[in-house]
Amino acid sequence: QRYDDGCRLVAGCVPFRYRNSGKSTNDGNDIEVLMINSQSGPGLLFPKGGWENDETVEEAAAREAVEEAGVRGNLMDLVGYYKFKSKTHHDDFCPEGLCKAAMFALLVTEELDSWPEKSSRIRYWLTVSEAAKNCRHAWMRDALVDGFLKWHGKKLAERNGLD
Repeated sequence: QRYDDGCRLVAGCVPFRYRNSGKSTNDGNDIEVLMINSQSGPGLLFPKGGWENDETVEEAAAREAVEEAGVRGNLMDLVGYYKFKSKTHHDDFCPEGLCKAAMFALLVTEELDSWPEKSSRIRYWLTVSEAAKNCRHAWMRDALVDGFLKWHGKKLAERNGLD
């Protein structure tokens, strides 16, 4: 596990796909994001977990997508860093349970039939508005709305020559 200034460093992603034709329209309503059930209560989550010492933050985010959600894809850009307090992870290096998550956009290209946490996870493809309503944690909603959606809008503008 990696730590920085009393925070446990974690990595995760907002897995997404396009509903129609593999391309996004200007309104963004054709985007679906993948969320998974929480093992500790109501609400849905994006895959995320500890960033190990022997991997890059990008490798950690991609690994968590496979382990927790059973998806692979093109890990794109960092959409932001988000701080939160873990209710379950407290140790000598992080006694307060503070965490800092690096969240990436992941364009899903493959859904696996079998993955490490399949027996305890259910995948849900949701519209962005459905996902925002179902986020278990406020920081994940921020990662979706303030991070991913802004990033996606910028990418779309660049592709269309509007930046």
